[in-house]
Amino acid sequence: MERVTEADRAPQEVAEGVYLADLAAGERTSMKFWRVEPGATLPTHHHHHEQIGYVISGALTALVSGEEHRLNPGDSYVFPSNELHGAENRGEEPAIGIGVLSPPREAPRWGTRPQRSEHLSAGSDD
Repeated sequence: MERVTEADRAPQEVAEGVYLADLAAGERTSMKFWRVEPGATLPTHHHHHEQIGYVISGALTALVSGEEHRLNPGDSYVFPSNELHGAENRGEEPAIGIGVLSPPREAPRWGTRPQRSEHLSAGSDD
């Protein structure tokens, strides 16, 4: 069994005001903690991983292929493989949640050149 405690979690700032941390990971899935500060934007991107998630607190506006979808506490979501998506926190409190990716995702390479079929519109992989 692998156990990741809150003390083990080390959020990294991947974009201004956007933090990700590795949680438990298996052979076929990985779980991430995320926090998006008020006014921050997760850049629009896509990746080969299927991604599902859950909003614990705060709210986000998901940006999906040019459309906007509000995500409130208690909402869950899914981004199919290669779907263009991002998010903005337009609220006054941090948005906090978890995301599960399959297959497992390595550390994001934000701000680097694209690798094969994994691209961010800003030029890197999420």
